[in-house]
Amino acid sequence: MPVIPAVSVDGLVMRYGDKLAVDGLSLTVEQHTITAVLGPNGAGKTTTLETCEGYRGPQQGTVRVLGLDPVRQRKELHPRIGVMLQGGGAWSGVRAMEMLRHMARLHAHPLDVEPLAERLGLGECGRTPYRRLSGGQQQRLALALALVGRPEVVFVDEPTAGMDPQVRRTTWELLQELREDGVTVVLTTHYMDEAEQLADMIHIIDHGRLVASGTPLELVRGGTVTTIRLVVTKPFPPGAPGSLREALGPETVVAQLDDVSLLVTGPADASTLAKVSRWCDVNGVLPESLTLGQRNLEDVFLDLTGGELTP
Repeated sequence: MPVIPAVSVDGLVMRYGDKLAVDGLSLTVEQHTITAVLGPNGAGKTTTLETCEGYRGPQQGTVRVLGLDPVRQRKELHPRIGVMLQGGGAWSGVRAMEMLRHMARLHAHPLDVEPLAERLGLGECGRTPYRRLSGGQQQRLALALALVGRPEVVFVDEPTAGMDPQVRRTTWELLQELREDGVTVVLTTHYMDEAEQLADMIHIIDHGRLVASGTPLELVRGGTVTTIRLVVTKPFPPGAPGSLREALGPETVVAQLDDVSLLVTGPADASTLAKVSRWCDVNGVLPESLTLGQRNLEDVFLDLTGGELTP
């Protein structure tokens, strides 16, 4: 029997009045993976995840989580998933550990509360009312609340927002351990390094549509735009940028940074460095260094969406 996806979204359409928030979106999250859903503010990612979590019903299309309809089969699905909200999720006056213990009692086979709280650094603020917790402490508690019921799929929204570097790293390790234990993690984040570090698969959405999917490596290598920095031992001859651009082709931009440095931006493959080297030889230019720059996930994101990931 084939393994069903952890999450399947097919042709999802969601509107708020006249605003089209999700426009025929289709994507799949495989089981036992960490999958990041990225997009600029207003791209439709939160609406999509809220539909997967059962907080909204699809206006068009279908959504399935562990093969179940999140709205019509809510009672069957909810004990099997965990949801970490970006804000809220606890009463204003409740103490952190009280809330975590209460949530544990709602599940048939919860995790041990004390080790989970210790792992996420909640021991230091366990007796503090929720409203007095820092933003990072509230995030840690929200993650603990999502995990304490031993979910098969956990949705985490901005899991490390406001956390200090040490706790952020601990949270990464915890999410990776969940995947190794067979839990599927679906996350949104505004931190590109977080997505690159954690995600097995990344879906990028913009204006409610899927614009790219792939592993971090596939997305970074999927484009052809790179940079080449050429540094020489003595000043370039007159007209060097135009001459090099002519040698490389019209899709290339060549900018002179200073008397001895040029930056080449544009399509590049294995032959591009050879072309730059031949140009140097023909023009009597002696390179001191010739370096090829690798795009990162943020470069890909900006190319695809034209927007920034801002919290």
